[in-house]
Amino acid sequence: MISYSLSNFACSLCRLTSTAEEKLLPYKRTGFLLVAVVREKDICWEYAEKLDGNKVKCKFCQRILNGGISRLKHHLSRLPSKGVNPCSKVRDDVTDKVRNIIASKEEVKETSSSSKKQKFTEVKSPPVNVSPGKALMSVETPSPIQKVFPNVTPMAPSSLNSQENAERSIALFFFENKIDFSIARTSSYQLMIDAIAKCGPGFTGPSAETLKTTWLERVKSEMSLQSKDIEKEWTTTGCTIIADTWTDNKSRALINFLVSSPSRTFFHKSVDASAYFKNTKCLAELFDSVIQDFGSENVVQIIMDSSFNYTGVANHILQNYTTIFVSPCASQCLNLILEEFSKVDWVNRCFQQAQTISKFIYNNASMLDLMKRFTGGQDLIRTGITKSVSSFLSLQTILKQRSRLKHMFNSPEFCTNSSYANKTQSISCISIIEDNDFWRAAEESVAISEPFLKVLREVSGGKPAVGSIYELMTRAKESIRTYYIMDENKCKIFLDIVDRKWRDQLHSPLHAAAAFLNPSIQYNPEIKFLTSIKEDFFKVLEKLLPSPEMRRDITNQIFTFTKATGMFGCSLAMEARDVVSPGLWWEQYGDSAPVLQRVAIRILSQVCSTFTFEKHWSAFQQIHSEKRNKIDRETLNDLVYINYNLKLSRQTRSKTSEADPIQFDDIDMTSEWVEESDSPSPTQWLDRFGSALDGSDLNTRQFNAAIFGSNDHIFGL
Repeated sequence: MISYSLSNFACSLCRLTSTAEEKLLPYKRTGFLLVAVVREKDICWEYAEKLDGNKVKCKFCQRILNGGISRLKHHLSRLPSKGVNPCSKVRDDVTDKVRNIIASKEEVKETSSSSKKQKFTEVKSPPVNVSPGKALMSVETPSPIQKVFPNVTPMAPSSLNSQENAERSIALFFFENKIDFSIARTSSYQLMIDAIAKCGPGFTGPSAETLKTTWLERVKSEMSLQSKDIEKEWTTTGCTIIADTWTDNKSRALINFLVSSPSRTFFHKSVDASAYFKNTKCLAELFDSVIQDFGSENVVQIIMDSSFNYTGVANHILQNYTTIFVSPCASQCLNLILEEFSKVDWVNRCFQQAQTISKFIYNNASMLDLMKRFTGGQDLIRTGITKSVSSFLSLQTILKQRSRLKHMFNSPEFCTNSSYANKTQSISCISIIEDNDFWRAAEESVAISEPFLKVLREVSGGKPAVGSIYELMTRAKESIRTYYIMDENKCKIFLDIVDRKWRDQLHSPLHAAAAFLNPSIQYNPEIKFLTSIKEDFFKVLEKLLPSPEMRRDITNQIFTFTKATGMFGCSLAMEARDVVSPGLWWEQYGDSAPVLQRVAIRILSQVCSTFTFEKHWSAFQQIHSEKRNKIDRETLNDLVYINYNLKLSRQTRSKTSEADPIQFDDIDMTSEWVEESDSPSPTQWLDRFGSALDGSDLNTRQFNAAIFGSNDHIFGL
């Protein structure tokens, strides 16, 4: 063996590199030893065919690439870099192998680049106290991710481009801090990323203490100023106080107060009323204080659900505030109608059969993948704002996918896969899929529920729909009569349910008056119920115009409106009857009846539902925790105030979007349409957030967007 001194060896390597670059790799300094590796023929050539010039042809997809073997590697690696289209047919094992090659090459380049910064003058020999074997070992500094996750071997950062590396860092932030994935859909998420990108490298985010103090106070002040600006319109439009009630898993009665007007809805505060929930006097005092917060002269109505001591509180408000109405929640009533529909024997049986199909598919990964292929990536399950809404939406989707589901269960892919084709569940599913009675029941269930789902969409989401609820319910009832024109018994079953809920829970004089003042109803010759609601309209006028002086000319003004004379009869007013909102129509064209105009705008500007936004129940549980000290409680109250008002603001901005107000984007994987177990474990969402919502069937699991339990601390408090 020929020995060289270290210096001569280094010089020889330099000369070899300059004259035989194709055969040598760059030098790599490992500890105190330089190692030169001779590059052999690139193994990636077995996956390509060399063409003339610098062109290569991929053996997998037959694509011709310019740039030689380097471009081919990025093509086979399927990494979005170098401007190379990824190969669509390459095997996964080849992709992994090529990625490792690229990663190794990048690592060598980085080491070589850092080494060049130092002047190569001499090579030190190993210290005397280090054994020769240890001197040959690679000395590497663990990465920050390895320090945080010592038992996890992360993907080599050098194998990722800048876009992927940024996404990976964001993903780790979500995972480590248990952040709900749906946060990535919010506008503030992208705004944050854009703002950080503009700051450039080296940006340092605010500390925990700065977030908790400076920025919390600043953003809360901004939110309060916004609410003050909205209050200015209340003198014209009035406002609605929404009292949204629920019971948590500790049987605490919690009330969330919101205030709504045409511009937007604001979250006001959350109150733990457990100690006096059944005490009419204490509840009345609570409502008195909230009314005073907004000014009794500004409040047109208060919406509360049936979980209250409804009669006692309502009577107190009606007796003490002569111009304020108390109305039921239209969405809650519609949900109860759908719930009663689902309890009809044949409808319930249809749901159970459909759930057999969905549970089989969603509890088998290969079946779920097969279903997605046949449906073009569409899901079968839809998650609505309540359990009943979810059921009818899911049945509607399954009905739409009927032909594709039949095709799937009869396909060779299904029949030849022994992992699920011969299971008992699959046999049951095939039997249901081939059952014409099931599909007829599904069609019927969808037909009777869809009109009421449409009404629910119109009245939910914070829109001023009080002028439409009467007509919408009337049309929904007519649709049932039309559908069951040849089946009087079924028609009676469903109409009795609707009439009972409408009579006992939904009908309000304010709804009738709003319908009478709605120009799209008043001037529609097909509307037949105007006469029947006129009495309620006059009662509302007497309440809002209590003195003879205030209603001196009201009769003439009503005549002017109903006969469409004056400005009511101009071409612009007639063209806008069915186009603009009723409140805006009165503001623009109601000058011929100024007193009636003021009343109409206040009435028609109100909402008729408490279903105004997606609720995050665990945050309210955190607020009312008995273990919190005063400072933490105040801080968390501020955080929830900001959080919900940001959500409401986002909802207001997206009113014109195609988003369904009664449906959520994410599938509830604990719903009865997915879960196979009839007795869910205590760790599941329903048990975590509670289900005892008096008088309501709200799906609390869906109102909580978080994927963690109520015991997980929110905002780090």
